[in-house]
Amino acid sequence: MDPKFVRGFSLKEALDIVYNDEEDSNGVCDIYISPPEPNVLTDEDSGDEEGGEMDNLSRGQLSTAAEIRLSDNSRITGFEDVSNEEGSEGDNSLLESEVSQIEKCGPSTSSNKSTKKTNSTKKPQKKVKETLKRTWIEGDLLKTTAVFPQPDYTNFIGKSPTDLFELFFDDDIVRMLVEESNKYALFLNHPDPKIESDEMKCFIGILILTGYNSLPGKCFYWDSESDMGNQLVKEAMRRDRFRQIMRFLHCADNTKPNYKDKMWKLRPLIEKLQKNYLKYFKPTENMSYDECMVKYYGRHSCKQFIRGKPIRFGYKVWSLNAENGYLINFDIYQGSNPKSVTEYDNKFGKATSPLLIMLDSLPDRNLRYQIYTDNLFTSFNLLTELKQRGYGVTGTVRENRVPKDCPITSKLDMKKKKRGSIESKISKDEGVILVRWTDNAPVTMASTSYGIEPTSLVKRYSQSEKKIIQIPQPRLINAYNKYMGGTDRMDEDIARHRIGIRSKKWYWPLLTWLIDTALHNAWIQYKSAGNSITNLNFRREIVKVYLNRFKTAPKRYGRPTTSRNSVSMNRISDDIRYDHKDHLVVPVPNNKRRRCAGEGCSSVGRTQCNKCDLGLCVECFYIFHIE
Repeated sequence: MDPKFVRGFSLKEALDIVYNDEEDSNGVCDIYISPPEPNVLTDEDSGDEEGGEMDNLSRGQLSTAAEIRLSDNSRITGFEDVSNEEGSEGDNSLLESEVSQIEKCGPSTSSNKSTKKTNSTKKPQKKVKETLKRTWIEGDLLKTTAVFPQPDYTNFIGKSPTDLFELFFDDDIVRMLVEESNKYALFLNHPDPKIESDEMKCFIGILILTGYNSLPGKCFYWDSESDMGNQLVKEAMRRDRFRQIMRFLHCADNTKPNYKDKMWKLRPLIEKLQKNYLKYFKPTENMSYDECMVKYYGRHSCKQFIRGKPIRFGYKVWSLNAENGYLINFDIYQGSNPKSVTEYDNKFGKATSPLLIMLDSLPDRNLRYQIYTDNLFTSFNLLTELKQRGYGVTGTVRENRVPKDCPITSKLDMKKKKRGSIESKISKDEGVILVRWTDNAPVTMASTSYGIEPTSLVKRYSQSEKKIIQIPQPRLINAYNKYMGGTDRMDEDIARHRIGIRSKKWYWPLLTWLIDTALHNAWIQYKSAGNSITNLNFRREIVKVYLNRFKTAPKRYGRPTTSRNSVSMNRISDDIRYDHKDHLVVPVPNNKRRRCAGEGCSSVGRTQCNKCDLGLCVECFYIFHIE
């Protein structure tokens, strides 16, 4: 019996299928019907009330949609055959509150073909999804022997750090930043700043420099005092020009907002970087999917708080990373995401659906990737779906996501067992192994790729024996510990030299984080090509190239502030100014002109104080040094 229908069948058609096909009716276990339509006008039966006959069903009941449940747990709905491999816990579309069991069939006989009368007038109860009945067996899961091709990094050999950075943060991105920044200045009714690509690269170079050369504020990089300031920055760009570019820096056109996308101001930059990250990704077998946080303390609807994280307040980013930390793809969490797929959201939830979208965008989807997730994402839905796609999945599992029909020992009882105890169950239909291992606390993991064997020995301190002992560790836990840390490794590398300049704009932390990820990916590929360099030196090489190649050195340095009095106070300490020792009027070297630092004086002369190193006319010299 293998019916294929264009439309769903009614209860009458389902009964005809069962009773007219005696050869296959032995496999029928249940028949379910949905509640009658609310517009049924009568509850009269279609025959005499003798009981136990199919003729005792009303017209509404006979015409309503029905479903046949076979003994092998598969379903025939009239639209398609649904096997038990397609579903998992919480997947079945049939709701217990929407069905009534008509018949519980045993062996087919000609004398017993009665049905149970349904109660169509019963009020619907609370909707509870019907769980899939799984077959659990003892045993172990052997890892597949498929060979994954080695990544080829020959295209990156011979490229400098700047060349690799510009593969990800390319000229197209710089050109977009220049165009949108100039348009944003005009949008605010300001004169055209006429920002050019070279200036934008110099600006980005200064931002990168602030990640490893930290000062109290951005203006201090142009300070003239010997204990502050940075000569390379002073010679590359004027302070006011840097401020101007930072003020108007923009990624999107403000005249074309997309209010359905909370990240629309950054969306063009995000899409270009995602495209480049996928383009230059060299497929590796193991990748991890996890969340990372971008620090932000301001007000925004996307800001999250996660207790126990190193960064508790900020934006949450779903990240897919290779085992070496390379960021393959990412998605900034914003609740209702316009880029999400409804089918994935309904089946896997908002936290896991981005993973499916990212896997759909991989350039080589036919490879057998091994994906590692934590207990926020791991579910039997995800394990089954990715196994059907040819991917292996390994991850920790929350207690409430362990199927209720699984006969594995509970966590409370497992905690009482000796450290190193291992127990496992395999879902025969889905090919998923569930393992519980007693460490300091019971650990629950599920996998479609790894099993228990071969176990490895790990060292633990025994409080009772007062010494270090060795206990067996299952293979899937060893693999999880080895390959799960890609996202955490990226976070650690970025946090070490994160861009240090701050701004009050809500998108600034995300903008600088995107630049940091481009630097991080370039550094990872540079090392993968056989080069040995630290993250710090990699960034320094890019900064020195950008600030020397694209600098627009001013003819002379400007004054730090517009206030004449604050200028003199900032440029010379009062202890030196009023010490009355060795202050002499001398000519300015090379006979140049210097503005007088005296309060209220606007003259420009060729004399200065030899100790204070400030331009002073003869009339102001004495007044300037008297307290």
